Amino acid sequence: MSDLLASLTPHALAAPPSGIVEVMNYGRLREGMIPLWAGEGDLPTPAFICAAAARSLTDGETFYTWQRGIPDLREALAHWHERLYGGSFSPERFYVTGSGMQSIQIALTALAGPGDEVIVPTPAWPNFAAAVGVRGARVVELPMTFRDDRGWSLDLDRLAATITPATKVIFVNSPCNPTGWTASRDDLATILDLARRHGLWIVADEVYGRFVWDGSSRAASFHDVAGPDDRVVWVNTFSKNWAMTGWRIGWIEAPPVLGQVIENLIQYSTSGVAVFLQRGAVAALEQGDAFLAEQIARIAESRTILCEALAATGRARFVPPPGAFYLFFGVDGENDTSQLGLRLVDEANIGLAPGTAFGAAGAGWLRLCFARSPEQIREATRRLVAWLDRR
Repeated sequence: MSDLLASLTPHALAAPPSGIVEVMNYGRLREGMIPLWAGEGDLPTPAFICAAAARSLTDGETFYTWQRGIPDLREALAHWHERLYGGSFSPERFYVTGSGMQSIQIALTALAGPGDEVIVPTPAWPNFAAAVGVRGARVVELPMTFRDDRGWSLDLDRLAATITPATKVIFVNSPCNPTGWTASRDDLATILDLARRHGLWIVADEVYGRFVWDGSSRAASFHDVAGPDDRVVWVNTFSKNWAMTGWRIGWIEAPPVLGQVIENLIQYSTSGVAVFLQRGAVAALEQGDAFLAEQIARIAESRTILCEALAATGRARFVPPPGAFYLFFGVDGENDTSQLGLRLVDEANIGLAPGTAFGAAGAGWLRLCFARSPEQIREATRRLVAWLDRR
């Protein structure tokens, strides 16, 4: 190790490279590549959102702004939650951030530190575990289980047994990236009861809450079971619902008593989110229902195309995911999926994320994002099936 690197902090040096980015960098310049490795669709941000941001720039809203977010956006977030979950939500519960990822960073900075443990059911999005590590806390992976007759499940008795005196946080991502596991209302009530009994915080990542495939309008949420003063912090983003992955804007929902702490942490990281981005976010919340419905219908069709064709081969192990927009599947005889992801770039010209990127429980699996046009998913599926046939 060079002297320059050796002078860095151990937590920074321990931050792992992303297994997803490795495949992306390997294949992103390939001609004809179908990139299904990242968690985003192929639709650009709707014009009405872009227009709202452009008007803000034209109007000269280019100065420093509210650390917690402009009042219009915090009010829009409160109204959107009221429409989705019922009940009353105060704007004082909402804090605008520079992405869902920053929401996670701020939540963890507030809730966990050196010597603390954070329970993460896995397979899980790798950024959460990495964010825990760079703060000096320790990730405790809780492997979920897969059965051919019911897919992925979280053993709540095992969750209870994993709690120790050092545990500070339980991370719950439902619907789950990458598995599609979606907690029931009873599951969430049980997890909340555990947190209450042990004085733990829950970080609830419900980013994919609108992407459920049983005909429901949304997934079960901690909003259905938690009270206003429960130790629950929600982390969310505008990226998925409204095709805004490149905008880097999200939000935290938390009890108002945490407000000054969260504001301070925003101040000392980004000092707030640009106003023109926030104007676009207001438009998304207030005018974006039709676009979101279009996205959901489109993705549902792509999910059907993919799952039916892959199931017909008899060569892939999976259960159609009940939520989110990923298929997490295994291929018989292929255990090293970190290498398999690179091979599929060369041999099928499709880009998938290796399961090893999502924790130890993801070994032997691949993640495919089907939030793309049905035509593109049909072609990607054709290539994948052809590759399976050649094995």
